[in-house]
Amino acid sequence: METVNIHEAKTHLSRLIAKAVNGEPFIIAKAGKPLVQVSAIAPVEPPKRKFGFLKGQFTTPENFKDFGREEIEEMFYGNPDKFSDRKSALKKKRK
Repeated sequence: METVNIHEAKTHLSRLIAKAVNGEPFIIAKAGKPLVQVSAIAPVEPPKRKFGFLKGQFTTPENFKDFGREEIEEMFYGNPDKFSDRKSALKKKRK
C-alpha cells in the first residue's frame, strides 16, 4: 500500500482518489507516521424488489373485478342500466 505525506496528498489528491476508487487504497502520513488510510467506499446497491412477497397474506374476493363497476358505468354513461341497454342493442344490430 502506498504511503504519501500530507503535502503530496494535497498536491496530487485527484490522482490518489482515482487510484483508491480503482481498488488501490493509500495511507497519508505526517513526518513518516501513518495518520489515515484512504480507500474507496463499496457502492451501495438498492435492495431488489421482490415480487410475490405478500403471497398467502390475504385472499382476493371472488367479485374483485366487479368492484366499482357501477360507478365506472355511471361516469361513462350517466346511468348504470344504460350500459346493459346499449350492449343488447349492439347485439341486435349485429344479427
